[in-house]
Amino acid sequence: QVQLVESGGGSVQAGGSLRLSCAASGFKPDMRLGLGWFRQAPGKGREGVASIGSDDGITTYADSVKGRFTISKDNAKNTLYLQMTSLKPEDTAMYYCAARMGWGLSPSLLQFRYEYWGQGTQVTVSS
Repeated sequence: QVQLVESGGGSVQAGGSLRLSCAASGFKPDMRLGLGWFRQAPGKGREGVASIGSDDGITTYADSVKGRFTISKDNAKNTLYLQMTSLKPEDTAMYYCAARMGWGLSPSLLQFRYEYWGQGTQVTVSS
């Protein structure tokens, strides 16, 4: 059973930066994970923000965060990151890490493809 624990959320002013982390555990060393970040703002549905493939590190981003957010992972530490810069008030949301097990997985912003979810970390951006 894969477990995901997010950290790094907080409150920041518009234009600021934050780095989210997601520690993954509970999977076999020879297994690969496709990973993604999702967010849910108050009163809105959850949306995909960024994703990274399981093998080759290919990434994809939502149009709303392209050029501002960067997803990366450290396989040795089993940790996923989301570097967020030039933050805007509309980035305010609960941010979730998600994972799916497999080989050769392309990045995906589709929620239904992910089997495992963290509990989320809150990001608040004030104007």
